[in-house]
Amino acid sequence: MPSSLSPDGTAPVRAPFLARKVAFIGTYLPRKCGIATFTHDLRHAVALQRGESACLVIAMNDAAGPYAYPPAVVCEISEQDLASYERAAEYLNHRDVDVVCVQHEFGIFGGSAGGHLLTLLRALKMPIVTTLHTVLRDPGPEQRRVMDALIKVSDRLVVMTERGRTFLRERYAAPAEKIDLIAHGIHDVPLEEPDRYKELFAVEGRLVLLTFGLLSPNKGIEHVLNALPVIIAEFPQVVYLVLGATHPNLLRHQGEAYRLGLERLAKKNGVEQHVIFYNRFVDLPELKEFIGAADVYVTPYLNEQQIVSGTLAYAFGAGKAVISTPYWHAAELLADGRGVLVPFADAPAIARSVCDLLRDEPARLELRRRAHLLGREMIWSRAAEHYGESFERARAQHAAKHRQAFLLRTLAQEPMQLPAFKPDHVLRMSDSTGMLQHALFSVPNFAHGYCTDDNARALMLTLLWESLGQSTPAIESLATSYTAFLAHGLHPGTRRFRNFMSYDRRWLEDVGSEDSHGRALWALGVCAGHARDRSLQLLAGQLFEAALPAVVDLVHPRTWAFALLGIHAYLQRQPGDSRAGEIRAVLVDRLMTRFAEHARGDWFWLADDATYDNARVAHALILSGGAMAQKAVQETGLRALGWLMRIQTATNGHFQPIGSDGFFHRDRPRAFFDQQPIEVQATVAACIGAFHATADRSWLRQAHRVFEWFLGRNDLGLMLYDAKTGGCRDALHADRVNENQGAESTLAFHLALAELQLTHNDLTDFEPSTAVAAGAA
Repeated sequence: MPSSLSPDGTAPVRAPFLARKVAFIGTYLPRKCGIATFTHDLRHAVALQRGESACLVIAMNDAAGPYAYPPAVVCEISEQDLASYERAAEYLNHRDVDVVCVQHEFGIFGGSAGGHLLTLLRALKMPIVTTLHTVLRDPGPEQRRVMDALIKVSDRLVVMTERGRTFLRERYAAPAEKIDLIAHGIHDVPLEEPDRYKELFAVEGRLVLLTFGLLSPNKGIEHVLNALPVIIAEFPQVVYLVLGATHPNLLRHQGEAYRLGLERLAKKNGVEQHVIFYNRFVDLPELKEFIGAADVYVTPYLNEQQIVSGTLAYAFGAGKAVISTPYWHAAELLADGRGVLVPFADAPAIARSVCDLLRDEPARLELRRRAHLLGREMIWSRAAEHYGESFERARAQHAAKHRQAFLLRTLAQEPMQLPAFKPDHVLRMSDSTGMLQHALFSVPNFAHGYCTDDNARALMLTLLWESLGQSTPAIESLATSYTAFLAHGLHPGTRRFRNFMSYDRRWLEDVGSEDSHGRALWALGVCAGHARDRSLQLLAGQLFEAALPAVVDLVHPRTWAFALLGIHAYLQRQPGDSRAGEIRAVLVDRLMTRFAEHARGDWFWLADDATYDNARVAHALILSGGAMAQKAVQETGLRALGWLMRIQTATNGHFQPIGSDGFFHRDRPRAFFDQQPIEVQATVAACIGAFHATADRSWLRQAHRVFEWFLGRNDLGLMLYDAKTGGCRDALHADRVNENQGAESTLAFHLALAELQLTHNDLTDFEPSTAVAAGAA
């Protein structure tokens, strides 16, 4: 493997390591993760050269955290909490850190494609060196957006393979002079005979095949198990040792199903006496002993697009004879006779290669000798030197750029601060049955019981909180209650939803409003399309399919719009459902017909009056038109939303929703009060939908402007959101706010906040401050 090269790709650079303090950002031990091991080992190697106090760690926590970190960890970031990234940046900027070294892997950071990380990096005032543990050949749009931004914000980019450097230059147009190639570090171990270690594991006298690392289905271990009968027929003393715990993410969602399946396969193949599963995440001393005991290391991964494998680097550098599938790192490291490559998912090829190596001891020893010799260039002390050179290049380049550091900014330049996550009032208004409708001030009002409308909205809110990483056991329990409420609300005979339920759990009607049916369909479609809990997803799908046909017989355009929003979400997970597609086409055609009949002159609407939840119609056409590739439908939705924005913008630029005390009829004066939170939330969501459909950032600025209605940018200059309770007041009257904090208003606020936060998180280079400055533009 090559060492760290100068920018022109010639001789290694030997720059003095001048950085006094380095901060490493990544996962960290004791979290069970390959990146955590890498960050720990790199930090330790640099600390041996620079001193413990010079090497800080900012550790990434997942849902299983926090962890019992060592003193080197001075700050922790919650994966999905954007504010914790901002706090980490502030911390680093005030600790005289000279260089930040980021360990980048899409899956360890929050936001779409790990985009939260960019919020942190853009706020730093020191140079950034980013190690790319994954460089995708064919990234998705969000991954590409994050990579492009990461390349731009980083002063140096470290890759571990030549292929990674090629991809950066050819696929991402990264400047060649910005890239450093540093091989994956390994521990310096002598080339020793395996027999010395075998007695530690009671396998003396056996031939040991080893695979290690966190277990998951992409590791391909089943193909080695299928190769074992042939291998054992010739070498009955063979034992296959599978070392490693099940990957924590897999364990959370599927338990030990994969490992148990492997054990069943071993028994089916009759090789259970030759297979050892060691179900632990081992520390470094133990790992060295396990590797030392191996005669042959086997890495049968199934995914070609793995550009770095720490386990491969460790085994190779320890001088093991390696048999591997040709994923990218292995194909490069094992080239020129440094190992044996076999096709993917090919048990006979694995069997032949293992038998060939076990049969030919001189060839096996030659592979070991070559691997160990090359591995001396990969040891961690050498890696630390090369990183030191990269750090100094970063410092020199950073200084040359003359970045502006923390100039005072005007209020218009400051990003708008969204309110903090506070689910208190949602929790207060909910019980094991569902969410109560009304409140007396902030106290739940039992007299009015529950309704399907609010429980549908509440279910969608819990799913948004889940996407934001804000879910808790209490919220997950409520999501189940809200889904159960909708399931109970569906009348088995009519296949229509009932709406109102008394506090003593008695339905007060056999058939609810059309709106309640549409909102229930919407929530169930979102749950079926996006819920991570499989039980909720499957139940929601069944209910959605049962209740969908009834919407064809309903007559209100707003109900059709609710159903279309649900269909859109549902088809994202079930794109082949032709019945849902047919009903979507019928409802879209109806809405378009209504526009053709009513829209004329300066009245671009589908009826002679505009009442409430108006923006849902525009939103449904924007999404449906895009999904159906019908430009005219989407353009109608965008034009209708633009019309709603114009008629609901006050002369000084703030949002002024149509009042419910009379609404707005064609050729009559519009009502300005009472203004309802649901209209605000509907408009925020529609503007976000328009932004995603068009990539026109003015729509996102509009969404922020509309949201500020909750925060006092309204006709009376009064706050509707109550930061103390986490609730939202029910309306803005002509002279005051309605102090009651019912479900509809509270859910409207939190839905709007969550949708904005999710969009903001996914688009980390957007500064909402422009929304404040832009006003109604």
